[in-house]
Amino acid sequence: ITGILSTLGNGYVIFMSSKRKKKLRPAEIMTVNLAVCDLGISVVGKPFSIISFFSHRWMFGWIGCRWYGWAGFFFGCGSLITMTAVSLDRYLKICHLSYGTWLKRHHAFICLAIIWAYATFWATVPFAGVGSYAPEPFGTSCTLDWWLAQASVAGQAFVLSILFFCLLFPTAVIVFSYVKIILKVKSSTKEVAHYDTRIQNSHILEMKLTKVAMLICAGFLLAWIPYAVVSVWSAFGRPDSVPIPFSVIPTLLAKSAAMYNPIIYQVIDCKFACCRSGGLKTKSSSRKSR
Repeated sequence: ITGILSTLGNGYVIFMSSKRKKKLRPAEIMTVNLAVCDLGISVVGKPFSIISFFSHRWMFGWIGCRWYGWAGFFFGCGSLITMTAVSLDRYLKICHLSYGTWLKRHHAFICLAIIWAYATFWATVPFAGVGSYAPEPFGTSCTLDWWLAQASVAGQAFVLSILFFCLLFPTAVIVFSYVKIILKVKSSTKEVAHYDTRIQNSHILEMKLTKVAMLICAGFLLAWIPYAVVSVWSAFGRPDSVPIPFSVIPTLLAKSAAMYNPIIYQVIDCKFACCRSGGLKTKSSSRKSR
């Protein structure tokens, strides 16, 4: 169910965006990239795990395990770094208008290149002998070999590096950005109230975009943090201290994150339509406000 809904939802987002690809703004380009990452998780990874779940064992050998682990980590890391870039975009747009005004489409594409390079680097590091990919404890999917931390100091360094650069650091940037945004909004609400209707409407829509980004990031982190906790527990706790049935739930919850975002897009898009039709009086003012 998760795989089908995620594929259809993210495919729909990409299809609709492709119709107006030349008009996409930087924030919307990032949204499309997030949908691409989520679609990648569903299309590349889900068929392997679904077949293995029904077969009650991993069906695709050692090479398939490493491919599945790489793809899941690559697209998952790409999603988180994309959301980090979105949070910084929102932070600059709301808190530093002088910086936000010069963020153009080509800056977004440069940012995309950095995101993909970052995800490729960290997903490929295990193939260089520093780490590895291995089956999950329940045996029907594969992930990073968190258990290397039990074997050597090099394994601990690998696991700690992955946790910092692919979870803790991006999460800290996201939290910092949205905390600063919330503080800025509280201090500027009264000032915006004195502006004319057009500026007020523009501010409202800008804040709605920010709320969308906050909701997407919150959903992603809530889905992945339980998996990160179980992974750290497996890496640094006593061997076999994580009950196998208990390790299944965080894995399924993490992979379901790809399903939420299209739902959020559609709900907010309906709200935007209502806002534009009810809150703006003329087509010209609607264009300017948007």
